[in-house]
Amino acid sequence: MVLSAPARVRHRQHPPRARRRVLYAGLSVPAILWLAVFFLVPFYAVLSVAGGQIDGIRGTPIPEWNPLIWSRASYHAVFQEFSGTGAFLGPLVLRTVEYVGAASLLSLLIGYPAAYYVSRFATKRKGLLLGLLLAPFWVSYMMRMLAWIGLLQTDGYVNRILIDLHLTSHPVTWLGGKASTVVLGLVYGYVPYLILVLYAGLDRIDSSLLEAGRDLGLGRVRTFLFVTLPLSRQTIITGLLVTVLPMLGDYFTNVMLSGATNTSMVGNAIQGQLQSTTLQTQGAALSLLMLGVLAIPMLYYVVATNRASQAAA
Repeated sequence: MVLSAPARVRHRQHPPRARRRVLYAGLSVPAILWLAVFFLVPFYAVLSVAGGQIDGIRGTPIPEWNPLIWSRASYHAVFQEFSGTGAFLGPLVLRTVEYVGAASLLSLLIGYPAAYYVSRFATKRKGLLLGLLLAPFWVSYMMRMLAWIGLLQTDGYVNRILIDLHLTSHPVTWLGGKASTVVLGLVYGYVPYLILVLYAGLDRIDSSLLEAGRDLGLGRVRTFLFVTLPLSRQTIITGLLVTVLPMLGDYFTNVMLSGATNTSMVGNAIQGQLQSTTLQTQGAALSLLMLGVLAIPMLYYVVATNRASQAAA
């Protein structure tokens, strides 16, 4: 078959599909190597520790690198801590779900209006507002928590304002093991991630769809409820996934803002077990079980995203 001149040009400009697949596979090699070295290898090490034993003399964990002889003793001990004698993980799990649920709802109530305003009404000030949204990422999480401590300590600005407004007659011990402080700390730490994800999704909504809703007689409120909100459903799921998953494993916020056992979360239990040489196998097992639980919403997100992309196509 002889190709005409234009066809030969198009053939040279667009290589065969197989060649493009090889090119894309080659471009993905660095990312695959990165994940293999910095994710798969450490993940297998955690599996080996969880499936290993504790040295009876030194009390240190002995990883078992052969998966065929992994022990289930650590997992059995973790399940006993959920329901056996002296179980303590059950209340921690319930408390973690309560804290994360409250923090996620507050973050959404704060983040969605902020992202909606920047994406729809900021106009000339959009660049400035985006810079302000990115500003928290220029400061480490630890420094932001330290600033939160400065605000909430006994002689901090929050107590001064409350006393000056005669809302309280004495300083409130915000850092003395209050659940509200931990929840607000989670919101303060993770709401910037949610706002950026929501902004990215809301900014991509075609304005002609909103104009069509207005042309059909919908007011601003009904246009938001029946057009904007349904179109941002996938964005909300993505933003909550980005914030909820790290919240569930968070331990640093409670350590910084409370440090009390009555506000401990699952992440604090894992931290305590990993810091104890005799409980490191149980800490590894608990972290893997938690990872398995967190994989459920991650899989749901992948499935929902694929369905949304297929529907859009």
